[in-house]
Amino acid sequence: MATITIKGEQREATCKEELAAMRDSMELFGGKWKLQILRHLANRPNETNHFKKILREIHGISARMLSKELKLMEMNFLLTRAVLKTKPVTVAYTITPYGLTVLPLVERLVQWGLDHREKVKAGMQEVTC
Repeated sequence: MATITIKGEQREATCKEELAAMRDSMELFGGKWKLQILRHLANRPNETNHFKKILREIHGISARMLSKELKLMEMNFLLTRAVLKTKPVTVAYTITPYGLTVLPLVERLVQWGLDHREKVKAGMQEVTC
């Protein structure tokens, strides 16, 4: 079981609290874009990650969806938005230290996805032989 801290006191979380926390996490990270955006920003810490660059490099996301996801992630302290004094004005995004705490989960998902692809490929080869 997971632990929870309330008023400085730590205890085991109840099943109901764990399920609520899981639901909160899935609501925040559900969909196909937020984790990709976080991974994109984390992989480019020394680059200026402006809106158009992110839009170009994350295949399939629309400008409207990217804007919506970036705003939601900023509201949840996962990234910061900075308006750069350029002409034309450029908006750059950076993953926050809090956003970095999600990366071990993202890494596990990536590895699981790679392993799963191999398992499915191997299973398909067995069926076709």
